[in-house]
Formats: sequence, C-alpha cells, structure tokens
Amino acid sequence: MHEYVIIGGGIVGLATAMAVGNKHPKASILVLEKEQDLAQHQTGRNSGVIHSGIYYKPGSLKARFAREGNRSIVEFCREHGIKHEVCGKVIVAIKASELPLLDSLFQRGLDHRLAVARLAPEQVQEIEPHVRCLAGIKVPLTGIVNYREVSAKYVELIKSHGGTVQTGTRVNRLHEVNGIQVIETPHGEFEAGFIINCAGLFSDRVARFSGLDPGAKIVPFRGEYYELVPEKRYLVRTLVYPVPNPDFPFLGIHFTRMIDDSVHAGPNAVLAFKREGYCRTDISCADLF
Repeated sequence: MHEYVIIGGGIVGLATAMAVGNKHPKASILVLEKEQDLAQHQTGRNSGVIHSGIYYKPGSLKARFAREGNRSIVEFCREHGIKHEVCGKVIVAIKASELPLLDSLFQRGLDHRLAVARLAPEQVQEIEPHVRCLAGIKVPLTGIVNYREVSAKYVELIKSHGGTVQTGTRVNRLHEVNGIQVIETPHGEFEAGFIINCAGLFSDRVARFSGLDPGAKIVPFRGEYYELVPEKRYLVRTLVYPVPNPDFPFLGIHFTRMIDDSVHAGPNAVLAFKREGYCRTDISCADLF
C-alpha cells in the first residue's frame, strides 16, 4: 500500500507529489497517469508564460500564489539548469476607451509591489518596435519556460526520493475498504492511505468515482493559436498583451515568444466537443452531456 497516491501526471500532480515527498520524506508516494507519457494535456499545451500576478485582485489567493509561483519557478529553473528567460512583457492600449482600464491595471501592479512602469507609445516601441499603441505598461517579472521540461525534472526528483510515477494507468473507479482507499485500473488495484485528485479536465469525474459531488461540471473550451512563420518572428521581441476585456474571463489575444524562439498569436476560446480534444473534429458524446 502507498501512503499517498496522486491521480494525474500533469505539472500539478507532479508538483504535488514532489511537495508531499519533501514534507514526508519517508512516505510511499505513487503518481498515476492515464497517458503513456507525462504532461500531455494542459501542462504541455500552453504558451509557457511565467506570469507575474498583475491581473489578480490584491489580497486574493490567486494573486499571492501567482507572485510566489513566479519567484519559485524561476529559482527552480536556475537551480536545475532548465532553460528559461525573464524577458518581461508589455500590456498595450490601442483605443482611448482602454486607457482607464490600463490605468487600473497599472495601479493593481503597484498594489502587488511589482516593478511595473507606465510607458508612452515611443517607450513601448523601444521594447517592441513594431507595436503601435496609445500607451502601455512594462511588466519586467514575466518570463517564459517549457513546462514539459519542468515536469520532467519534477519526475526525476520524485524518483530520486523513492517515489513512483506510473504512466498508461487510467483510474476507472475508487472505493473504500476498511478505511483503505482502493483505486481500480486496467492494470490492477492500488491501495492508498490518501488520494490526491490532480486529474485536470477529468478531476470532476474522478471526484464522483469516490462518491463525492464536486458541485460543478467541467465544460471544455479550446484555445487556438497561430504561429508566425520564421521569417516574421522579428516582429515580436518578447510578449505583447492587450488590455483585457473585463466582460470576459480571458487575457485576450496576445503574442508570445516561446522559449524555442517561435512566436504564437492567440488564443481564442472555442467551445470544445471533447474534454481533451485539440482538433475541430474531436468529438466525445460522453463529454457533451
């Protein structure tokens, strides 16, 4: 029996396993991942940004964790030689109606004690020569990294401390026998003292496997990106974000120079017909209802 079993081998599950191992170094820890490899979904399908926390309400846990995460991920990458760059980003207003929102965002950055700077159009162009705007904010703590590489280092550290990471093992059902948590998979049963659910887009279903009602259902949206052709990458030096529209829970279409020097433009937000569907033709009837 394992003392702790973490369901999900994305960056959240792996970071959780590593944190539990650091706190309980003698504990038996197992990570179960349904895919044949790790970090195949949200972890490996994002713009790789190390966010500063500027957008979040001051005093909120989200703001606190974003700032602490920014600091800790940079320290982790430096310690373990993971390629990353604290390149900073600019947030720009292109319409007069966005200027009050930009001012509010700048004040929020000050409230978070971030080293933000208000920029005139010509100052924005010193950073991003091809951007045309009315005003901007420089956020120097924003960075970029490949989170799959971070996850691979997490796995290495988990194993070095005696933990086990098992891929290709889908959880089908959970039940309890005499106070022991039993995890049913196609590869047999696993027993656990504690189960930690880090199953990403399937975390609500995993919760229901154990008889819990999470009170919510995950509705999948897919973000789609364009990639600039190599000969046009010079148009974007760092990261360029718009002023977010307060009517939507998204940061808006932005340009991101990735850690491999490719430049992505996006994302939009499209209702998906499959929880882990990355193509327009991906459909799962089970995920629709």
